[in-house]
Amino acid sequence: MTVAVALLTTALVIVIALLAATGAGKLARMDGATYPTALTRAATAFAAVITLAAAVAGALATLLG
Repeated sequence: MTVAVALLTTALVIVIALLAATGAGKLARMDGATYPTALTRAATAFAAVITLAAAVAGALATLLG
């Protein structure tokens, strides 16, 4: 049961990160950025979401463990 919850949570975090990256890339293109710049902004947003999720998970593990 615990493994299933961990896998589902990981999948949800990745989907949210991909949605944030897609939004950042689209907004960058709408702002007139080139494709490489938009891709860089999307990658930065993806990395930020993953980093934030890892930090929150670490903090929760410390508090609950």
